[in-house]
Formats: sequence, structure tokens, C-alpha cells
Amino acid sequence: MTTAPVDRSESHATTTPAVGTRARRSRQVTSADIERFTAMTGDRNPVHYDPDLARASRFGAIIVQGGVTSGLLNAVVAEQLPGPGSVFLETRWNYLAPVRPGQTITAEVLVLGSRRDKPVTRLRTTITDDDGVVVLDGEAVVWRDPVVAARTATEHAAVQP
Repeated sequence: MTTAPVDRSESHATTTPAVGTRARRSRQVTSADIERFTAMTGDRNPVHYDPDLARASRFGAIIVQGGVTSGLLNAVVAEQLPGPGSVFLETRWNYLAPVRPGQTITAEVLVLGSRRDKPVTRLRTTITDDDGVVVLDGEAVVWRDPVVAARTATEHAAVQP
């Protein structure tokens, strides 16, 4: 099978978001999220499952896995900003506070910079809980596939009135 080469010579200024652009997404985390994450990863740390042990720990109660918390950033990046076709190249996250089942968390990304020669964007990443406490803070570098970006932009434009 032969495929046509992809033209990578054009500027990606039209597919990379402007500095200062923001997106956010909220979700209530549940005990079912802990179970699903465990099924995927095998993470059965007692602080996620054993109420007595978790209560005696520094956390004081059951907490969700860090991957459940940071996973909301995957959704913001892949669905909203920069959007479909985006993947993380680099992350630097600090987990600052625990998240418990039943809490609503909000993930927010803020564009700090983007390259003109490649579809690469640098983001500030923050997750807060329903009390406004920052539970995760950091930065990420994201690459957005230009073919996927173009296709989804065309499909999105086709459904607009």
C-alpha cells in the first residue's frame, strides 16, 4: 500500500492555540473510578480500598489514584485544547492534595506558548477540587497531529449552522 507524503512545511500557526487561551472540564469522581483504574493498572494500594487503614494514614480517608485525577487533563487536551489528535509529549505535575470519592474536580489548561514550526503547545495544567483547593499543578507539552486537527476542524465546520 502506498500513501501520499504529508506536507509538513507549512506554518502551524493556524492549528496551534493562542497564548492565554483556556479550557476546563469538571467531573465528579466516584468509587467506581477507583475500581476501573485498578482493573486497568492493577493499583490496589490500601489507601484506595481499606477504609480503616486509609483513615489511620496521613490522608484520613479513602483517596482516588493520582491517575484518576490527572486523567481529566487527558480529556481536556484531547477534546478541547488543543483538541482532537493531541498527545502529551512531556508532563511535570505536582500532586498537592488528595482527592476523595464524591468530590468534583475541575481540570484547566492555559496556553503558555506554542511553536510556529511544529504543532506543539506548552500548557499550564491545574486541577482543583470542589472547595477550590489546588490538588494538581504543573505544566505539559502537547503535540497535535495536523491531519487529525484538519479533519476534525472540517467535520466541526460542516455541522455548524
